[in-house]
Amino acid sequence: MRDIALSAVFLAVLPFAIRFTWVAVLLWTWISIMNPHKLAFGFANTAPFAAVAAGAALISLVFNRDRFRLPWQPVVMALTVFTLWMCVTTLFAINPDLSWLQLSKVLKIQLMTLVAMIALRERKHIELFVWINILSVGFYGFKGGIFTIATGGESRVWGPPGGFIEGNNEIALALVVALPLMNYLRLVDARKWVRGGLLLLMILCVVAAVGTQSRGAFLALLAMGFMLWMRSNSKVLTGTAVVLLGFAVIAFMPAAWEQRMRTIQSYEFDTSAMGRINAWWTTFNLANRRPTGGGFEIYTPEIFGLYAPDPSNIKVAHSIYFSVLGEHGYIGLLLFLMVWFLALRLSRKIRLASLMPPPQQWTHDLAVMCQVSLVGYAVGGAFLSLAYFDLPYNIVVILVAAMRWWEAQRGQRPP
Repeated sequence: MRDIALSAVFLAVLPFAIRFTWVAVLLWTWISIMNPHKLAFGFANTAPFAAVAAGAALISLVFNRDRFRLPWQPVVMALTVFTLWMCVTTLFAINPDLSWLQLSKVLKIQLMTLVAMIALRERKHIELFVWINILSVGFYGFKGGIFTIATGGESRVWGPPGGFIEGNNEIALALVVALPLMNYLRLVDARKWVRGGLLLLMILCVVAAVGTQSRGAFLALLAMGFMLWMRSNSKVLTGTAVVLLGFAVIAFMPAAWEQRMRTIQSYEFDTSAMGRINAWWTTFNLANRRPTGGGFEIYTPEIFGLYAPDPSNIKVAHSIYFSVLGEHGYIGLLLFLMVWFLALRLSRKIRLASLMPPPQQWTHDLAVMCQVSLVGYAVGGAFLSLAYFDLPYNIVVILVAAMRWWEAQRGQRPP
């Protein structure tokens, strides 16, 4: 039944995706982030929905090529150069076959990121894109929050099968990144029932993120809460709400959860943490020896035997920074950091420009919430391997599209 329902929805939207590129972008985003076909048990489970959606987007671009252009913001140029550098590092990869396989997945994401930057031009497009992103992640946050409450926090929340966010750490970070975007929609929507529903979803997503028992996500939640308070116009109200929600969730969780969080301070006695540090040293040593890094898929016994302090302790880096360093070298890490620095700078630019007369409250709120999301990703990503996950790059898309909208409204670039 799930297979039939999913296929029916997909096929119903497909003609509109071919006609309108922004619809194809929404369709791809839904399939790519939520992976709804992995929740089916029949033919839909392995059907190439993402490939068909991407194909529809490219066909639509061909039909509308005279109407579209890529906005060459500095962050777009940095992302393009980073993508090209990943192709170079794959040419010199230690495990070329596996590396090329992973590169093909990453290139699809980056290609559709550029297509989204081209297609999303109106406020309606941008906000629908935000909706698709938060609902694709929020679906699992809703389920995970209810699951955590029902089990008293004794069992961990896991992500959907397949894709980037299958693990507990990965779904936790996705929820953290999506939370500020949910808050943006809550701020700008005029319907009370929508605002109330989004507030409930946000609370359940916080509960689900805590229920994953991910220490990295817990730190990201703290950083995001602080950033949200810093950017709030009502600091007393926001601070009180954040503190009360935090205390309520922590008080609800069992003692085992608290003991796990306390290991953040005593990481040297935690085998999981020490395994990550061993992997970090491996990527560091590898980047020192190879300017292009090792390419994708470097977490093998052979590579750890050459570069790891403890060759027997083989783990992935569990860090967006160290994974990029090991896979693409110092140049790749510099380009990766440049993407997020320029994205944060763009969010600040939009935020300040939105205050100029006539003020645009929606772009101001959107830029602020994107900034909070990126801070959550920067902090949580230090302990999680999600360097190529769609959602953070979709935030870049949102910022680029919002800036283009701002410029189009005024017919000039802001100072």
